[in-house]
Amino acid sequence: MHVVVDLCVIPIGVGVSLSEYIAEIQRTLEKAAGISFEMHAYGTNIEGEWDDVFGIVKECHQMVHNMGVPRIATTVKVGTRVDRRQSMNDKLRSVAEKLKPA
Repeated sequence: MHVVVDLCVIPIGVGVSLSEYIAEIQRTLEKAAGISFEMHAYGTNIEGEWDDVFGIVKECHQMVHNMGVPRIATTVKVGTRVDRRQSMNDKLRSVAEKLKPA
């Protein structure tokens, strides 16, 4: 099943700057096969097949723990469609079309 996930991984107990951990998550995502992703200000959108996406979510968690982080709080929003395949870009393009002046 194709899925679009909004992932926000928050390392706890490491201070206020999280960019070091976020950069490693992005590196992990870059190495993953079968997914598309796009970072935004408060997380990352990930798109692909269910098992691939949730496998990489698990890998990101493990990698952050391996960096010495004892606790992680994560939010995951999941969207699926069975009537047709819709990419992240399709969703953005649809809204952009509706924003065009008449």
